[in-house]
Amino acid sequence: MKTLLISLLLSATLTGGSIYDFNVPALDGTSIDFSKYKGQKIMIVNTASFCGNTHQYKDLEALYEKYKGKLVIVGFPANNFGAQEPGSNGEIKEFCTKNYGVTFPMAEKVSVKGDDIAPIYKYLSEQAAAKGFADPVKWNFGKFLLDENGNLIATFSPKTEPMSDEVLKYLN
Repeated sequence: MKTLLISLLLSATLTGGSIYDFNVPALDGTSIDFSKYKGQKIMIVNTASFCGNTHQYKDLEALYEKYKGKLVIVGFPANNFGAQEPGSNGEIKEFCTKNYGVTFPMAEKVSVKGDDIAPIYKYLSEQAAAKGFADPVKWNFGKFLLDENGNLIATFSPKTEPMSDEVLKYLN
């Protein structure tokens, strides 16, 4: 919790910077340092274990494996929509691993909307608005895609499947 609070406070001052300025707590107790992903595309997805879109974990993992080294996917569990992510960080990690074999980085549970929005999601939402992109965080499994230089290049609605042509055109 202390790590999360420090990360949130530090990240709050970085909103105008770059995606590479963010370092967030991970589900496994380590941290996710976005500066390590320079030179790769980054897909950021808000996730939930008990959503009609939860099946997307399977294709997110397939996408991550197919484009490993060129694309990193970072999941952000959130309980903002329909209370569909009620579990603890440990329960979420176990669910993702056991049911979908998730190996891509997963952050600790955060808020992706509202007054308590995580700084990284505030940053992404501001970037989307500035570029005239639709805000994908209308439900679980909204997606932000950033290029190899950390620039937001697309957003995808929660219903957009990870292996769809709409997504793949940015990766091939």
